[in-house]
Amino acid sequence: MAAEPGVAPRYHRILQPEVLDRIRRSLRGMNRGMLLVWRLGLGWTAEIWPAGFGRLMVIEHVGRRTGTRYRTPVNFTRRDGAVYCLAGFGPRTDWLRNLAAAPDTAVWLPEGRWAARAEAADDHPERLDVLRSVLRDSGFAARLIGLDHRAISDEALAGACAGYRLVRFVLLGREDAPGGPGDLAWVWWPLGAAALVAWLRRRSR
Repeated sequence: MAAEPGVAPRYHRILQPEVLDRIRRSLRGMNRGMLLVWRLGLGWTAEIWPAGFGRLMVIEHVGRRTGTRYRTPVNFTRRDGAVYCLAGFGPRTDWLRNLAAAPDTAVWLPEGRWAARAEAADDHPERLDVLRSVLRDSGFAARLIGLDHRAISDEALAGACAGYRLVRFVLLGREDAPGGPGDLAWVWWPLGAAALVAWLRRRSR
């Protein structure tokens, strides 16, 4: 396959089903770590360096068969008062299938938890621009898999992301709920108190 500007050769290897399955398994552990960061009240760090770390939000979704509530971190971009993200595993993406069954949901943004409604946005009139924006706001993650939003042409972008699904979240208002972002932030108080006591003891020696 001829090289395309903005699309590294490794990108096409990553799209192989067996590679995608390995990526999905490895992401599960990473996602648990990211969720802990949010629950500790550090969600604001998810947007401190978009060009490097990307922009991250957390999607709440309910299992379509089990009824279990899940939380999945994804990269996102802001546009026209809504937020957009990509289902990188296409129609088989679990959270996408869950949202298709129950689109009224919530997302965790750096500024807090928002009630939201998920909508398919593949027919967006500016889909390629939105795709490019999501790649830009994915930071190193997009470059790691071999996509460079600065160099890729519209034609190559459309081809490379043909299997992706673009999702729009319409934000309906801020809300709080148990188990949401910052629900474990209280741990900083005893940790801070313990650190202060340890410091005072060293000073008194």
